[in-house]
Amino acid sequence: MTGLVRFKSAVIGLALLTGATAAVAQPAPPPTPAPFAEALRKAADDLFGKAAVSGDKVNLVIDPLIDAASGAQSVATRSMQATLMEMVRAHYPRFTVLPFDSEALASKPVVLVGTFTAVNNQGVADGPRDAYRICLTLADLKSNSVVSKGVSRARVEGVDATPTPYYRDAPLWAKDQATDSYIKVCQGTKLGDPIDPGYVEKLTANALINDGILAYETQHFREALAFYRAARKLPGGEQHRVRIGTYLAASKLGRREDMVDAFGDLVDYGLATDRLMVKLLFKPGTTQFIDDRQITDPYPMWLSQIATHSRQKGACLEIVGHTSHTGMPQVNERLSTLRAQFVMDLLLTGAPDNRGRMIATGRGFKENLVGTGKDDASDALDRRVEFKVIGC
Repeated sequence: MTGLVRFKSAVIGLALLTGATAAVAQPAPPPTPAPFAEALRKAADDLFGKAAVSGDKVNLVIDPLIDAASGAQSVATRSMQATLMEMVRAHYPRFTVLPFDSEALASKPVVLVGTFTAVNNQGVADGPRDAYRICLTLADLKSNSVVSKGVSRARVEGVDATPTPYYRDAPLWAKDQATDSYIKVCQGTKLGDPIDPGYVEKLTANALINDGILAYETQHFREALAFYRAARKLPGGEQHRVRIGTYLAASKLGRREDMVDAFGDLVDYGLATDRLMVKLLFKPGTTQFIDDRQITDPYPMWLSQIATHSRQKGACLEIVGHTSHTGMPQVNERLSTLRAQFVMDLLLTGAPDNRGRMIATGRGFKENLVGTGKDDASDALDRRVEFKVIGC
């Protein structure tokens, strides 16, 4: 073979190899979101129709579905849970749905966990959230393994992502190990994987906490408080939802001292994890709190507790403002900075000796948790004020 022929063959081979590599590297097209009800049915049919679990009769409990970004239950996740129960009873009689309680858990049932999360369908990290990802998983406590999965994408139309009353009323937000382990079981596993031991350990406490949430939302505040206190004594019961529930129940019962103590407990937890995210709601486009005394009345106490506890711990704070995903980026960044400055000034009014231990910054909508840009209760967390512990 002449040198010219060898050269041409090498060029052709390189071109073919490059083309093949490009073909292999070509990303798969994004899934096409379906209407909400259709997407849920698809995920559920895959979940129950392909479940690799032995026995003619299988006990099933549902650990309430959550939004994976916020850890909250919503109108949508509650409706999904109701639909799943109806589907099981109508089409999958092999499964017997039991209440999510300690008695049912003692029988080592199959546990259904699920997440429902706003995403950018093209996978753009900071893009608008234009679809919802549905993830359903069955975890068999007898075999200690994941026995089925169901996933799909849903359109945003017809979805009510408004948090349920407990989560809507929560004064602040933080993920904890309980929420992380729940999400891991749903989104971070494949068929046959063992169940996260941290999740299994918390199941009985989770059931009591869920009872407390439901009691709170039906205005049975004393019962809710009893559930939270009982849950906190169990293995895995030292959860952020217990702290929030204790604060909410005490506030509804008018127990001022207990409410202050409970909020201080929340602040200590946030400072210990270096991140405290508080829902301080502002009038649109301004640095003034909203005109709703029922919501804003506790704000002075919240800020006083944050100032006091951070001073006691010798913590320096970066106060970070956030906005939802609407409007011009530059405008939102400036507005979020001004709101953070406003909150810092309020903190310093009650604790001037903290001056020099605080800075105010704004992120606009760069760090949205929900990201739908609805500017209502469903994305209130995107308009939070964050207190980050930083080096002094």
